[in-house]
Formats: sequence, C-alpha cells, structure tokens
Amino acid sequence: MEGGCDTAAAGTAMEVEAESSLFSAGLSGSLTPNPAASGVASSTTRRLGLRNSIQTNFGDDYVFQIASCQEISTLAVSLSTNALKFYSPATGQYMGECTGHTGTIHEISFSTPSSPQVICSCSADGTIRAWDTRSFKQISLLNGGASREMFSFSFGGSSGNLLASGSNSQVLLWDWRSSKQLACLEDSHMDDVTQVRFAPNQQSKLVSAAIDGLVCVFDTDGDIDEDNDLLSVMNVETSVAKVGFYGNMYRKLWCLTHIETLSTWDWNDGTRELNVEDARSLATNKWNLDHVDYFVDCHYSLPDDRLWVIGGTNAGTLGYFPVKTDPVGGAIDSAEAVLEGGHTGVVRTIYPAGSSLERLGQHRGIFGWTGGEDGRLCCWRSDDIVETKKSWISSTLVSRVEKRTKGRHQPY
Repeated sequence: MEGGCDTAAAGTAMEVEAESSLFSAGLSGSLTPNPAASGVASSTTRRLGLRNSIQTNFGDDYVFQIASCQEISTLAVSLSTNALKFYSPATGQYMGECTGHTGTIHEISFSTPSSPQVICSCSADGTIRAWDTRSFKQISLLNGGASREMFSFSFGGSSGNLLASGSNSQVLLWDWRSSKQLACLEDSHMDDVTQVRFAPNQQSKLVSAAIDGLVCVFDTDGDIDEDNDLLSVMNVETSVAKVGFYGNMYRKLWCLTHIETLSTWDWNDGTRELNVEDARSLATNKWNLDHVDYFVDCHYSLPDDRLWVIGGTNAGTLGYFPVKTDPVGGAIDSAEAVLEGGHTGVVRTIYPAGSSLERLGQHRGIFGWTGGEDGRLCCWRSDDIVETKKSWISSTLVSRVEKRTKGRHQPY
C-alpha cells in the first residue's frame, strides 16, 4: 500500500501530537448586509480579528487548500510539499500527516460518502487517493495513469455511487464502491478540465469546466454516453479556474477565470446572466485598501440567498464583496468583511466556519480559516477586533528563504 503518515513529525512548536478539541457543528452565520449601495467600504464593513496563526512547516511550502469535517473535528490542509496535514480547528494543534502523492495536490475533500473519517485528494501524479484520518494511512487509490493529471473530483450520481474527475481534456467517471471506471468523456473539452461538480439538488447532473473556456453539463443517469448525455455547453470565452452552484434550488452557477473575471449562469438553460470583465477594478473601488489583485473564491449563503466574491491583495488582505443580481451601479458592492493582518503573501484558500452565513461565529467566535503562500494557516475571529487580547500569532515563524515560483494554474 502506497502512502503513509507521520503523527510525531518534528517541526514548529505548534506541531505536537494532540487530541482534537470538541468542535460542535452549527458554525453558521452571516455578514451584516451593507446598506451602502455604492462607494468605498463604509462603517458597516466588519474588520475581522486574527484568532491565531500557525506556520504549517519550516521551509518553502504553500498552503494550497483547506477542508474540514466538523463531525470529527478535523481541519485538513494540502501543502506544496505534496502532503496533507491535519489540525484541530478550535485550537490549532497538530494531529498528523499523510504522504504518498508524488505530484501537486490539486484538490482535497471530506465529501466521501463512505465515512466522515475519510478524506480524498487528487494530484498531478494521476491518482485520486483516500486516507483514513484516524490512522493517517492511505486506504484506496484510483490511478488514471501518469499521463492523466487529476485536477478536480466530485462525488454524486443518482445512487451516490459515482466519482467524477477532471483530467487532461477528459472527464473520467468511476463507481467508487468497486473502483471500476465507467466512462471517459473525451470529446467535449479540448484542454485541461479544471473543475467537475455534481449539482447539489440534481445529483445526476454533472458540470465540468476547462481551460478551453467551456462549461459542460452532462446527465450521468444510466449508461453514460457522451453523444447522448451532453446536455448543454456554455462558453465563458476564457480559461475557467473555479465554478460553484448557488441560488434557488442551486439552479445558478458562478464562474471565476484565470484572468480574474466573474460570470454567473443559469446552468439549466445555458444562459449567461452576468459578465464582469473588470471585476478586480470594481472590487478595488469598493474599499479603502490596496488594489484587489486576484479572487480566491466565491461564497453563497442559502438562508440569505446572497453571493460574495472574495478578493485578495498580494500583501495578504481579503475582502468579502457582495455580487449584485441587479448590476445597476456595478455588479460588485462594497466590502462587507475584511480579513487583514494574518497573511504576508497571496492567500490561496479560504474555508468559512459554516456553510451558511446567518449566525456566523456563535460557537467560539470563529469566522473561518485561510491559508496561503506564506505557509500560514490562520483562524479568524468574528467578534469585535478591539478585543485584541484574544488574538495571538505563533512565535514559531521563521525567516523564509526566497521561494520558488509556484504560480496559479496559468493557461497561457
């Protein structure tokens, strides 16, 4: 069996074996709506305080992605060292490490239907691996081949048995229970498939997005045939970085591109509803801080039916900017939350403390977690920033050597 663990790795003072603190579910909350319809950030903008910060390792590693499972009180991070590390989300204590990938880890998720204890990861080494977070051992492996870089994966299907992955111009589908490959969809995309996602309310529908600028919708019921099961194609016209579902019955799709544009779509009928080519400039004009250099992600609150795009600066500051369904006066509104003072470089990932934003931070006052190119894993408070006595930053940070360039996925 490939893969392994190191639950007593020497490193920073934060990295010690520890029992995970109890961390109950229900960390949901909301950003206070900003009544200002235009202009820079107003007094209603929430400036969030840093709860703590951990250096995930010595050396030149980035934090690529954060995933969490509240049911087992575990926070997972993927690093540029091709390893996964695990921490207690409440205390930041180090729990263990999984190693085995030989290429960049592109995506991690606790969404495995079989067990909340299992986390999956896909990598440039052509594999999708499952890990048991109790033993930190690899328990299964799907190998698409060394020539098939795995960029994304998603569990779904009408029976919950499908695992889809995005690879080099292909969408692969397996029955994850038997590890049998069921289909290889290779005619719909002409370049790397960067995202695959099953629709939350229509689990037989699969959305794929690629560097070729196309977003495809497939029906995965029954025997999957690309000629008959490709339902629609949406042309974003530039390389797609991330997509996600939102809106009533999750009938809408947001899309971020590698050139930092934003668009929204009705994926059921294939129509584009919003196309924001100057999204960074619009966001920059909606706060008093530095120029917005990139977008990290989008976040949707189902109870509020609101969508935010999360923009960042090269110095590590983040802002939550509402996306307006009626773009009169600009499609992006004033920043409603600012995360400042935690990072010193580009932020790669943000993981909110709850799937909704209605009662944010009512448990332990936690807003969420961020990770980036400075190697820091930061936990953010949702209470008033004036309570600085509750904030601290790890004293274990070390002088960093000049880092190698590990760019975002660039199509050109």
